[in-house]
Amino acid sequence: MSLPKVVFLDRATIPAHIQMPRPSFAHQWVEYELTSPQQVTERLADAHIVISNKVVLDQTILTQLPNIKMIAVAATGFNNVDVHYCAEHDIAVANVRGYATRSVPEHVIAMLFALRRNLFGYHQDIAAGEWQRNKQFCFFTHPIGDVAGSTLGVIGSGALGQATAQLAHALGMEVLFAERRGVSECREGYIPFEDVLRRSDALTLHCPLNENTRNLIGEAELKLMKPTSILINTGRGGLVDEQALVDALKQDEISAAGIDVFTQEPADVSNPLVANMGLPNLLLTPHVAWGSDSSLQRLAEILIENINAFQRGESLNRLI
Repeated sequence: MSLPKVVFLDRATIPAHIQMPRPSFAHQWVEYELTSPQQVTERLADAHIVISNKVVLDQTILTQLPNIKMIAVAATGFNNVDVHYCAEHDIAVANVRGYATRSVPEHVIAMLFALRRNLFGYHQDIAAGEWQRNKQFCFFTHPIGDVAGSTLGVIGSGALGQATAQLAHALGMEVLFAERRGVSECREGYIPFEDVLRRSDALTLHCPLNENTRNLIGEAELKLMKPTSILINTGRGGLVDEQALVDALKQDEISAAGIDVFTQEPADVSNPLVANMGLPNLLLTPHVAWGSDSSLQRLAEILIENINAFQRGESLNRLI
């Protein structure tokens, strides 16, 4: 009997300097840096366990791969996998959870400080020669605000939302957790969605992307926010109407935004945010909030732990 074959379709999504453990049982291991949609079925023809971060494994592909017994998602989000098909055809699916509870909150707070104190705007001014023209030892072309004493609104109260709130409390911020949009009665400890938008000096998004949360922050929601407020999105790109956000920044409806996630990734100049990244109050990063070295290493370890558990007949981080 041949050894179970484990195929990692997109190893390049985890930096090369992060050590990737191997499953503890006897196996064949094959990894590819990246895999195009046209290469998936060929590369998985005789695979038993597939690891994928972003490669799509939908019904059309899975019907051609009768040997697949498990899909190990190398991320938390699993929208690239047809979990309904997997459930119907006894294919186990597991994802990785709880690995970025330091990295994402620190990225949020870093963005918050950078935008509240207008660090990027001042950097641009120096590059443009404003300091030299001003002829002062210091100059104030942008307002500088304090984070302590301000209010952070948190949408999404899972592990990342809670960890971000903990850091915010340590900085002397008041934290408001938003109830789901459209819900008439609030759970204990939550504030009505619209009230959080109105009261927050900064708003951070940590909820999943689904039919109920797509464009959760759009034109109407942005108009409810304070003109001095900051929006930070390290959740999913589709949570925010990107064109509406650019319009709000240009019209001073909010003061700044920090965005780590986009509706299409990688994003190019066809994306409104990338097309307007020269704005001094818009800070963009390429979906890296989760990616500190310690978080990436933990992700790799949990990923392989999930596979080991499956091989032992145990359920760990299983979706299906």
